Amino acid sequence: MDFKTYYDNQRKLVEQFLKQRIAKKGISRVDEAMEYSLMAGGKRLRPILLMATAETLGKKGYNFLPVACGLEMIHTYSLIHDDLPCMDNDDYRRGRLTNHKVYGEAMALLAGDALLTLAFEVMLEQRNVKPEALIETVREMAMCAGNFGMVGGQVLDLEAENKQITAEELRKLHAGKTGALFIAAIRGGAHLAGASDQELRCLTKFADLLGLAFQITDDILDVTSTTEELGKPVGSDEKNHKSTYVSLYGLEAAKALAEKTCEEAMQCLEPFGDNAWALREITKLMCKRRS
Repeated sequence: MDFKTYYDNQRKLVEQFLKQRIAKKGISRVDEAMEYSLMAGGKRLRPILLMATAETLGKKGYNFLPVACGLEMIHTYSLIHDDLPCMDNDDYRRGRLTNHKVYGEAMALLAGDALLTLAFEVMLEQRNVKPEALIETVREMAMCAGNFGMVGGQVLDLEAENKQITAEELRKLHAGKTGALFIAAIRGGAHLAGASDQELRCLTKFADLLGLAFQITDDILDVTSTTEELGKPVGSDEKNHKSTYVSLYGLEAAKALAEKTCEEAMQCLEPFGDNAWALREITKLMCKRRS
C-alpha cells in the first residue's frame, strides 16, 4: 500500500469514529458548537500517529480508535481556545470562521471545555487492552494536556509576547504547547501496543524531535505560506509579537534546522526496521507540508 492510500484510509477511520461519537447529543446546543470544530477536517495527525506507532510495534492501529480520537478531541479543544480573543484572536481556522466567530465567546469556551472532558470519557471506552496500559496512557495524556504540557506551554507563549526570548526558552515553550501532544500520541500508541522500556525510550525521543520539527515548520509557513494554503491567517506570529524559530534564527537557518531535526527523528526509528515505514513517511510529510 502506498503512503497516500494508507493516510487517507486512516483519516477516514478517524472521521467515521468522531462522527459517530459526536452524534450522541447532550442536553444543550453546545453540541452544535463542539461538532462545528471537531468535524472541520484537518490532518488528524495525532490520532494517526498513535495508530502508526502501534503498527510499528506489530499491532493493528484501528483497534485503538477510542484513545486516538479522544486525543483528537483534546487537540480540537485547544484550537478553539487558542483562537479566542483573549489568546491569539484569530478569525479563521481550517478555512472557515473560528468557533467564537460563529457561536460567540462564551459558547466557544464551553465547547472547548466539553470536548476536553468528553475526550477522557471516550478514551476510557477503549476495550481489549490491559487495564494498567490504558490507565497509564490516559494518565500521561492528561499530564501532556495540562500544566506540565500544552497548557503550561500556552502560558509561556502568552508571557513571551512583545519580548525576544532565548532559544532555550523557545524550545521549552514549544515542547509544551506543541510537542506534548506528539509525546502523548506516540507514547500512547506504544503503551497500548505493549512496548518494551527500550522501545518506549526510542519512540519518546522520536516524538520529541518530530514535535520540534513540526513547530519549526509551522513558524516557517507563517511567513512563507498563504491564508488559502494554511486555512488560517498568516503572519499571526508577527501580529502578536511572538518569538519564533524564524525571528530567532532567520528563515534559511530555520529551514536548515527543520531538516536536521527531521533527520534526527528518522534515526530514532532505525531499531524498528520496516515496521516503522508509516512513521517515517509521516515525518517526511511534516517536513514538506504546505499547511
